[in-house]
Amino acid sequence: MTSHAASLATTSFDEDFHLTPASTTPALLGESPFWHPLEQCLYYVDIPGKALFRLSNASEAPTRWALNDEPGCVVPLVEGGLLIPQRNGLWRFDPKTGEYVKLLDPPYDPAKRRFNDGKADAKGRLWVGTIDDARQPESALYCLRDGTFVQMQDGITTSNGLGWSPDGRTMYWADTKAHQIYRLGFDVDSGALGERELFARFEPRGAEQPLETYGGRPDGAAVDVEGAYWVAMMEGQQLLRLSPAGEVLTRVELPVRCATMPAFGGADLRTIFVTTAREKRSDAELAAQPWAGRVLKMRVPVAGLPVQFARWPG
Repeated sequence: MTSHAASLATTSFDEDFHLTPASTTPALLGESPFWHPLEQCLYYVDIPGKALFRLSNASEAPTRWALNDEPGCVVPLVEGGLLIPQRNGLWRFDPKTGEYVKLLDPPYDPAKRRFNDGKADAKGRLWVGTIDDARQPESALYCLRDGTFVQMQDGITTSNGLGWSPDGRTMYWADTKAHQIYRLGFDVDSGALGERELFARFEPRGAEQPLETYGGRPDGAAVDVEGAYWVAMMEGQQLLRLSPAGEVLTRVELPVRCATMPAFGGADLRTIFVTTAREKRSDAELAAQPWAGRVLKMRVPVAGLPVQFARWPG
């Protein structure tokens, strides 16, 4: 397979990463972190906790806002405020005023599925996928165009891992349950997608396989300036950095079993923040891993790509 980003030189670094908690408040299932360059802070959501968080450098105690349904993700808006795709539709929230307005109904039956991972592309189009409650391959990937959700891909169970190569010509997308990450050619101007190709595949957990020997399944992701793809491996207790060819360049062992998504932040975008989960974990595991549910952070040798801002109505 040929990658549009293959011309970039990717560094393979081998070092011990120093992970520390960035937050004191654990989430049940932290997700969708992004670094806001204008506010110099990290936003993220707690899906089952129905909450939005903002974490600043000045404090390890995040600001929390209650939401009226499960958020799948959060994305900054060009015109200010945030877009929050929730199970019950698309909402706009202004952290400065507290204004919280529904913009659109969901393009699916909310009794059966909800929004999940989502990001904006370089032109400000919101891309957001869904997750099926029954974990059947009936989820899809949507793009917001002129105030309407347009289905762009389907046939998956858990939409995750969205990201773009530095030149914007490759889009990454994962199906967590299938243990697969895909790449698709991407037209920056039109948002048109090319053929879906397999980028990376991971071994599913066997029926009797202990968690300690399971590598995990691909969840949320981020891309760095060299075009490498960083992916959180849910239940695998690791963060992987993959080359544009899908090869593992770096493996970062984590102090928690369930990492959900990395995001680059800090003034130089060389701090990786990782959201994690504690929902439905055993008492023994939580006792052994007290940082579960908290945001973790570490410094890395390469900077990440900055967050893209969405435009409404798209």
